[in-house]
Amino acid sequence: MADIIFFEVSDWEREPLKKARIKGRKVIVTDKLNERNISKAKDAAVISVFINSHIGKKELEKMPKLKLISTRSTGFDHIDLEECSKRGILVANVPFYGENTVAEHAFALILALSRKVHKAYLKVMEGDFSLDGLRGFDLKGRTLGVVGVGHIGLHTIRIGRGFGMNVLAFDLHRDEFMSEVLGFSYTDLNYLLGNSDIVSLHLPYNKHTHHIINRRNIRKFKRGALLINTARGGLVDTGALLYGLEKGILGGAGLDVLEEEALVKEESQLLVKDEPTEKIKTLLRDQIILKMGNVVYTPHNAFNSEEALQRILSTTLDNISSFMHSTPVNIVNNK
Repeated sequence: MADIIFFEVSDWEREPLKKARIKGRKVIVTDKLNERNISKAKDAAVISVFINSHIGKKELEKMPKLKLISTRSTGFDHIDLEECSKRGILVANVPFYGENTVAEHAFALILALSRKVHKAYLKVMEGDFSLDGLRGFDLKGRTLGVVGVGHIGLHTIRIGRGFGMNVLAFDLHRDEFMSEVLGFSYTDLNYLLGNSDIVSLHLPYNKHTHHIINRRNIRKFKRGALLINTARGGLVDTGALLYGLEKGILGGAGLDVLEEEALVKEESQLLVKDEPTEKIKTLLRDQIILKMGNVVYTPHNAFNSEEALQRILSTTLDNISSFMHSTPVNIVNNK
């Protein structure tokens, strides 16, 4: 029976994976898929990865028997779908697992900035209990701009309305029924940027959404607005973000993702790899941004709740089992 290889496996996932009733020999690998361990998958029919494993033509050539990639994520920009389709490899994702989870994290970032929780924590840790520099602002009556009105975006809107916020939304596909039920208004992107006190991004990353926040439209933000990104780092041009923060166009940023965040996490690879100059510039800008007092950053942690992780693993196992029974589900590319 063909091998099933799970990469980027956390400690808590080991036991459920071992017990999973799936045909085939299961192999568990802690690290992400890389040049050192890809040989483990040379005979695999199925692999499961997370977002840190890049799978392109070079990697696929080393896995000639591969038939299914099941990513334990909603996003799949780390996988070359076109190349997979050419080779007859199906790619499955986890379409719904954390609409409330990610939306709640977005509001954790919003509240940290609006009430300066991060600054208050640091002051108290230093023994300073004064209120100097800690005055925040209410969310009630403010305008929330939600860019991307999918499952996560809609839940973000629900939370915003619960806080008594006005909500503007931008999406190419409008659901007027939900707009009426939840009490928000669709508008174009420029109007949203210019009239929102807080802008929260909830889009997938692809060639159409790459740098949707960029050097041209960063100037259109309402002065002092907060930018929240719990989606993908590539949605925001890092140079534009830095410019907006330095010029005071943005009052702050709450970030769970960064452009080129892999380089931030693994700076040591810069010593052994020839990275493009633009990537190096982005990394340096990231480092400047992360040191700013009006920026709150979490390490791609928005998905990381007990309930969401269980849903991700359960759906992934269902994806693999369905494939094994010739009834594949949650496929994001065409064979």
